[in-house]
Amino acid sequence: MARIEFQHVDKRYSGAEGLAVNDLNLDVKDGEFLVLVGPSGCGKTTALRCLAGLEDISSGDILIGDRVVNDLPPKDRDIAMVFQSYALYPHMSLFENMAFSIRMRKAPKAEVESKVREAAQILGLEKLLDRKPGELSGGQRQRVALGRAIVRDPAAFLMDEPLSNLDAKLRVQTRAEIARLHQRLGTTIVYVTHDQVEAMTMGDRICVMRDGLLQQVGTPQELYEHPVNLFVAGFIGSPAMNFLTGRVAHDGAAAALALDGLQITLSGRAAAAARTCGDGQTLTIGMRPEHLDVATAHTSNAVRVPVLVDVVEFLGNDALLHATVGGTEVVALVPVARGVAVGDRVELAIADDLVHTFDPQTDHTLGNTAAA
Repeated sequence: MARIEFQHVDKRYSGAEGLAVNDLNLDVKDGEFLVLVGPSGCGKTTALRCLAGLEDISSGDILIGDRVVNDLPPKDRDIAMVFQSYALYPHMSLFENMAFSIRMRKAPKAEVESKVREAAQILGLEKLLDRKPGELSGGQRQRVALGRAIVRDPAAFLMDEPLSNLDAKLRVQTRAEIARLHQRLGTTIVYVTHDQVEAMTMGDRICVMRDGLLQQVGTPQELYEHPVNLFVAGFIGSPAMNFLTGRVAHDGAAAALALDGLQITLSGRAAAAARTCGDGQTLTIGMRPEHLDVATAHTSNAVRVPVLVDVVEFLGNDALLHATVGGTEVVALVPVARGVAVGDRVELAIADDLVHTFDPQTDHTLGNTAAA
């Protein structure tokens, strides 16, 4: 196992691409499962390739354990990488594929046999070792690729979108297997994905990146409950957070958000954040779909949003409502028992302490979440 550090790491390409990784400072704890997440082009895969030694960094330092590895080739960094493609040798059996890397290191035959059998047992591949990759499903091939990494007994595993070639059911199954693998081995894992659901369900901590810049690092719960800016708030969570931007209107001690002739009365922390803004100043509020519900006569301590429902998606116990307010689409996840239909005008309500507020000029979160 090993601690990994990025210290002021830049990766610059010539031409229009510019800085792919910009002043990255990141400390991955020994034995931690850290996920790098963000949209395409955010720098997450580039950062991983720099860590693996597949890309040279432009400035800064990368440490694995106590060693600065900037100038070390990949084979000397004591890491094992699992790629998006399985990259298995089609003419070799599973056993030979998993044994290949340690055989190249001249490991004794007994050690090769022991390590491959142990990895196969961990991954449930014991009965398949004589087969060739063409005889396996996608999920089984990905497990072989994981096994090939495990037998090397590295200081850290680096994984670059290893589940993206699997169908939805296999992705769920395999991400659980990887999480169990981490619990069993306790080895440091740095995992890259664009799928925030993978990040939320697998990582001890998540590192959100955008345009080469680190946005926020924290536990899944920290990022979900206390995003530092509008980008992180919108990226973390599925369905994505709703945003409404309007102008603050003060009426005595009360505060409201005005948009397209509609006024939404704010309360609690949202109102406190609005009172720090001048009358007529713009403010963005954020509401997670799962925190919205249809208001009733008994709803209290809530921000109410009148909407027109134009799409209802049945999900079994719940329904996903697509509605409009002031020309903006809002999505709410509510119990089917609410009986909402297309064309209904309803009030959606959210507990006032669950409303997020943002400065639309800077995109920074204002101090109105539960952390405030």
